[in-house]
Amino acid sequence: MIDALIISTIVSWVALVGLGIVVFALIRQIGLLHERMGPVGALTVAKGMKAGDAVPAFSLPSLTGPPVEVGAGTQNSRATLLFFLSPDCPVCKSLLPVIASVRAREASWLDVVLASDGDRAEHMTFLQKQGLEDYPYILSSALGLTIGVSKLPYAALVDERGVMVAHGLTNTREHIESLFEAKERGVASIQDYLEQEQQRA
Repeated sequence: MIDALIISTIVSWVALVGLGIVVFALIRQIGLLHERMGPVGALTVAKGMKAGDAVPAFSLPSLTGPPVEVGAGTQNSRATLLFFLSPDCPVCKSLLPVIASVRAREASWLDVVLASDGDRAEHMTFLQKQGLEDYPYILSSALGLTIGVSKLPYAALVDERGVMVAHGLTNTREHIESLFEAKERGVASIQDYLEQEQQRA
């Protein structure tokens, strides 16, 4: 009886030590993966506008207020974040609190405009349900086609001169924040910045 207890205790300790080794190895691998994976920016697409291009002037009616002016040569003297969304896009809805946070944090220099296309009545119902009445909300397929919007949610940052800073598919808070990082670092995207850093190293 005592021998069986000793054996079971030894086996338990061996198993515990083995488990500890496995956990340590997994933690080490996670750390290595984290180092190899740089910050992920908004996924840019090949078609559409490039960073540094002047955005054509648009004056578009808003569902919630006065017309919205975007692009070079307009009267708008502030930068604009265009967030392209759809009433039937669940990821778009999940990012609305992030957009609200960005809007409040960057209010001194940035205007946030919600953009889409489609049926006006459907969008009116959507914006009322989501409490978006205080955002400029425009419907324009021409704007999306000009920028190169292919999938949603999508965001584009246009500077105060009407020049495209960065744009891309934005599925997470990090993707949206990467547009501001691109502006701060003077690059088209975070991926471009990482490539430049690797070339310098």
